[in-house]
Amino acid sequence: MGMLCAVAFSPKGQLHYADPGELQLEVGDHVLVPTEQGSVAAQVMWAAEYVSDDTEGFPRLVGMATDDDLVETERIRRIKARTIVATRKLVREHDLDMKVLAADPRPADNKIVIFYTSPDTVDFRSLLRDLSATLGSRVELRQLPARDAVRVTGAIGSCGRDTCCSTFLKDYEPVTLAMVRDQDLPTNPLRISGACGRLMCCLKYEHPLYQEFKRDAPPVGSKVTTPDGDGVVTAHSVPRDGLVVKLYADGSSQVCSKASVCASRKAFDSR
Repeated sequence: MGMLCAVAFSPKGQLHYADPGELQLEVGDHVLVPTEQGSVAAQVMWAAEYVSDDTEGFPRLVGMATDDDLVETERIRRIKARTIVATRKLVREHDLDMKVLAADPRPADNKIVIFYTSPDTVDFRSLLRDLSATLGSRVELRQLPARDAVRVTGAIGSCGRDTCCSTFLKDYEPVTLAMVRDQDLPTNPLRISGACGRLMCCLKYEHPLYQEFKRDAPPVGSKVTTPDGDGVVTAHSVPRDGLVVKLYADGSSQVCSKASVCASRKAFDSR
């Protein structure tokens, strides 16, 4: 068991978890986070709290950020903004089919990494020469897939909140149409696709609950006995841990808890 806090390098950027060490932190504090390019200032978004998981692999905060650190952070932010504007202008001049997403200045290496997306392979050799001359540093262009593009730029999901990938989600677990069918969701791409155009990552969150429910629940179409009489299962209501049953007596449908429904012996043996 250890303590973790969550920090972000920009006001609405992705959350990164870190070990606060001996620091007493509050939400809004500015701290120094170790990175490959050295210590970088970030803002505390979640105060430190104890967690049951092992915290050994998380970075340990260097200390509190000073005014000089915040000034340097603002300088880097301005470099990023100027770089993106200059790159987008040159992309239009070279008539290239690519979308510039973000920039990562690395002053210690006199290098700037520029992230972009494109539906096709782009010959950006001439663009690279002009960028190096305009920005006065070495430039690396790095193409991102659709999911990473949304993570870098941020977006609003169909739930009305910031997308998971741009806030807290670190690893992309496989999401399949089988998960959609298991949850009785419509297969309309507009309903199940995220801002990146792929299946929504959140379809993975509740899928284990549906699998567990269906392992011991009477399948749709099976004959069951409820407290109000015999009937047939017409649907599952997983969020309510219940079954929708159509009664033989009067043809009415009702939602019964799974624990109160008994399947026929024949249906039980077949399962």
